[in-house]
Amino acid sequence: MAEPAEGQRGGTKPRAGGAAQSRAEGGGGRGARRQCRARGRLRAAAMWPCGGRRQRRLGGAAVVVGVLWLLARRFNWSELIPMRLWGRTLGLQTENSQFLLEGMPFRIFGGSMHYFRVPREYWEDRMLKMKACGLNTLTTYVPWNLHEQTRGKFDFSQDLDLEAFLSLAAKNGLWVILRPGPYICSEWDLGGLPSWLLQDPEMQLRTTYKGFTEAVDAYFDRLMPIVVPLQYKKGGPIIAVQVENEYGSYAKDPNYMAYVKMALLSRGIVELLMTSDNKNGLSFGLVEGALATVNFQKLEPGVLKYLDTVQRDQPKMVMEYWTGWFDNWGGPHYVFDADEMVNTVASILKLGASINLYMFHGGTNFGFMNGALDADEYKSDVTSYDYDAVLTEAGDYTSKFFKLRQLFSAIIGQPLPLPPMIESKASYGAILLHQYISLWDVLPSLIQPIKSEFPVNMENLRVNDSSGQSYGYVLYETVIFGGGHLHSRDHVRDRAQVFVNTMYVGELDYNTVELSLPEGQGFRQLRLLVENRGRVNYGLALNEQRKGLIGDVFLNKTPLRNFKIYSLEMKPGFMKSLQHVAGWSAVPDYFVGPAFFRGRLWIEHQPQDTFLKLQGWEKGVVFVNGHNLGRYWRIGPQETLYLPGPWLRKGNNEIVIFEERTAGRIIQSVDIPYLGRTQYVD
Repeated sequence: MAEPAEGQRGGTKPRAGGAAQSRAEGGGGRGARRQCRARGRLRAAAMWPCGGRRQRRLGGAAVVVGVLWLLARRFNWSELIPMRLWGRTLGLQTENSQFLLEGMPFRIFGGSMHYFRVPREYWEDRMLKMKACGLNTLTTYVPWNLHEQTRGKFDFSQDLDLEAFLSLAAKNGLWVILRPGPYICSEWDLGGLPSWLLQDPEMQLRTTYKGFTEAVDAYFDRLMPIVVPLQYKKGGPIIAVQVENEYGSYAKDPNYMAYVKMALLSRGIVELLMTSDNKNGLSFGLVEGALATVNFQKLEPGVLKYLDTVQRDQPKMVMEYWTGWFDNWGGPHYVFDADEMVNTVASILKLGASINLYMFHGGTNFGFMNGALDADEYKSDVTSYDYDAVLTEAGDYTSKFFKLRQLFSAIIGQPLPLPPMIESKASYGAILLHQYISLWDVLPSLIQPIKSEFPVNMENLRVNDSSGQSYGYVLYETVIFGGGHLHSRDHVRDRAQVFVNTMYVGELDYNTVELSLPEGQGFRQLRLLVENRGRVNYGLALNEQRKGLIGDVFLNKTPLRNFKIYSLEMKPGFMKSLQHVAGWSAVPDYFVGPAFFRGRLWIEHQPQDTFLKLQGWEKGVVFVNGHNLGRYWRIGPQETLYLPGPWLRKGNNEIVIFEERTAGRIIQSVDIPYLGRTQYVD
């Protein structure tokens, strides 16, 4: 999934009014319609009284009825499921503008769910809900930057166990379309590419540049032995594999797509190959031997027919039908009308196309893994990837689920499995953060600084077996004499808090590039705590996503030199060591960070999912039992962080918060998420 460089997808930007309007407009027309706001995730129940949408719904109902009449020929796919097909020779094929699976007509009713955004304990629950909705195919990306966080060291264990995830899909009767990248977009840091690639100052991502293809080859050499045995013709669930992702919107190297295709084929991929692009990128993202598919949210006239202009007599497929939208810090929480969505799905099916719902279940950008936009300005994505999808971030049903279930059930003409029961959520109440330790007190005992005459960007720090630092924060310290004019020359990526000794002076970011430092006697420490807020995941700026200080910072027109640089990636080992460091003390009535705060959540019975509300806190990160839940920020829209029940335990649960500035004393555990002020995608 991608966000075009000017904030558009497929040439069409979801139009939306201002956030203030979405919250407060009164009167008639669009303003009155926007007053009908969601309560929880079953928004549609609250939407129905809104007269501004009633005519569209009535018209949409007629569309659905028409689709069901036109699809009177029922699709009996009861035998076309992974556990029942034994004699496999043909695989998924294209013939006379339709898909065939083992020679039988087949329609792909797919849904996207990413294993790396969902706790492993919930994978099967989400798959069963896919089946109950009427879907027959699961699609997933594969995030290179999680599987090879350190160059040459691969991780396919626990929540990253791709083999277990795909095998579980087969067990639950779902085919798989695999999207292995190497680039995946997906509102994910650097589109899934490892940040250590950017250590090379000449790196050209997503091209046949030697440094990039050598890294891809090494990664595919490890990935494909997991994937190949799980292909359809080998007895597995994978019926198709996507070549790269939305390359037509990048298209910097005409030889690149052929390279990726051969990298797949030469390592044993034998199933149907596909590409995926928005309408504007379709003709630039093609590669011979792969079926082109299209991505969109609004069914513009002729968009599916346009596929015929780039490939004749081939089945039509919408690889990404966007069921909702993602959110950025400082913006609204986007929602997409359920009736409009299901009516568009019905229209797509009426035109004979296959479809994949992006997203069926969005999940969460746990840790520091969120991506960012780089259109007119830099905007980082929030922690939640709820996406206003068919299932909520916590896997609960929405009105979209039941409307789609009704549609698919009528088309298939067979009873669907009963939807699984919803897991109850817990409200554990107020949690006191009773101890704290300043970041300045942590540094001497836990982190060995790197000494450098010049500032060094995050990716080129000598840490992690020379793979550099990928995420989190970097602290740059140097000595100054006196005060004056501090200027970043736009070399801060992405946001720096500036301190003289321990006194907070201000912030530097993309919009603020200069500060006045107070005068003082003698030598003092100048400290810049720089946060990587998330690398851009889409567009033409991927090669420029280095973080930290990417160049000189000047004081009174003189570049600063002789730094001590502290890597603050906040990995599990660091957080574990933090538990035992000396210096924790009782939290005073008022304290300003940066600091770590900790408290305990006691649970009497079997733990359940909950949501943490951080009212009174400003900006930071939350860890529970060592799990990084992700970022919070007072500017919103997101106000709660999802805490999965499997990450909790009976008895004591340790909560640690890294707060950059203003700390509260308590956080609240609540049973309902709040993702912020809503704004409809029009």
